[in-house]
Amino acid sequence: METNEDKLQMLQCAVKNYDWGRLDGDSQVARLFSLNSGSEPEPKKPYAEFWMGTHDSGPSFVVTGDENETLKSWLLKNPHVLGEKVLEKWGSDLPFLFKVLSVAKALSIQAHPDKELARTLHKLHPHLYKDGNHKPEMALAITEFEALCGFVPLEELKVVLRTVPEVMDLVGFGNVLPIFGLTDQDGEETVKRELASVFTQIMCADKDKVTEVVGRLISRLNKESEGRELTDKEKLVLRLEEQYPDDIGVIASFLFNYVKLNPGEALSLGANEPHAYINGECIECMATSDNVVRAGLTPKYRDVQTLCSMLTYKQGPPEILRGTVVNAYVTKYLPPFDEFEIDRCVLPMGEKVTFPAVPGPSIFLVMDGEAIIEVGGSMEVHIVAEGDVIFAAANTEVKIRQASDLILYRAGVNTKFFQTS
Repeated sequence: METNEDKLQMLQCAVKNYDWGRLDGDSQVARLFSLNSGSEPEPKKPYAEFWMGTHDSGPSFVVTGDENETLKSWLLKNPHVLGEKVLEKWGSDLPFLFKVLSVAKALSIQAHPDKELARTLHKLHPHLYKDGNHKPEMALAITEFEALCGFVPLEELKVVLRTVPEVMDLVGFGNVLPIFGLTDQDGEETVKRELASVFTQIMCADKDKVTEVVGRLISRLNKESEGRELTDKEKLVLRLEEQYPDDIGVIASFLFNYVKLNPGEALSLGANEPHAYINGECIECMATSDNVVRAGLTPKYRDVQTLCSMLTYKQGPPEILRGTVVNAYVTKYLPPFDEFEIDRCVLPMGEKVTFPAVPGPSIFLVMDGEAIIEVGGSMEVHIVAEGDVIFAAANTEVKIRQASDLILYRAGVNTKFFQTS
């Protein structure tokens, strides 16, 4: 039986201190975690990710008086709060994981496995691949946000092979020659096969050879910068080499699309698509999973063969999502995945807005400002401020009023899932 007490729950959430994170004072993650937990951030420690959800690697806790229990455990005891359709599809767990990322230096060149591969990897290597779920995701920029995402189109790939001699040196002229004879009329699978061959040879290159070739590349670019303006990709390559000297990812980055998101723009990433976040801060949402297959720009374990064999090798720039305006204050971002969507709410002083009841659960994050939140049809009221995270049960109308320059993000199950299920 659902009660008003079930409808809204305050959460205490987890933080990740990966070495690519930003230091306190320059990190939204550090600020939010400090406000959410009531603890002071450590000044020389990187603060990379703020997790809101049920994944065992960083569980959120329901704040209930003197005792806290994990949100996952609470949902197992109160499954009705997830809604009938969510329970039927995903069981007594939250299908999405909500995050804030503060990126100071590049994350690894990586991809997330589809469900079948995720189950296999988890079974074979559970210490590396923490669960059997896939991990489609979406990144919504808070600041200007840089990323590498997907492979460049065929004609741009030919330009790379002609103008970056170090790639040719690493792979060999005979191995790249077939690409120059390809056109878009040769068929997608043929192009993918040749691209996969070149990319795999790059990623599997001998370590000593990589060190030599990267050194020559950096020397050439530094010299040429004295006589011409380097391209954005070339400038990025110099930055990546400073962060990860002698890394094959420095060379491989030439093959990926370089994307810059403005605040309020988003990028969605499906299974088996290569990417690497470079710099900036974002809201991120994904299916509840922590599976990452890495192969470059990282000190962590590299599973090169798995990465090279799993990729789709689709080419072309990714779609940039700018959201759909719901009302004067709310913009909705709908990726092509059932598990999640994101709402961005910017509410000026004194205004009010209502989030209608939806058939699935939601998590609200107060990024800035403060407000009064109340449950529609009841007397339940919460005063919230930046750093607060609130779980809202399915079929709960949430009203926000008396705001003080509020910036709020909501994650929930994708609206299209309820329309088609």
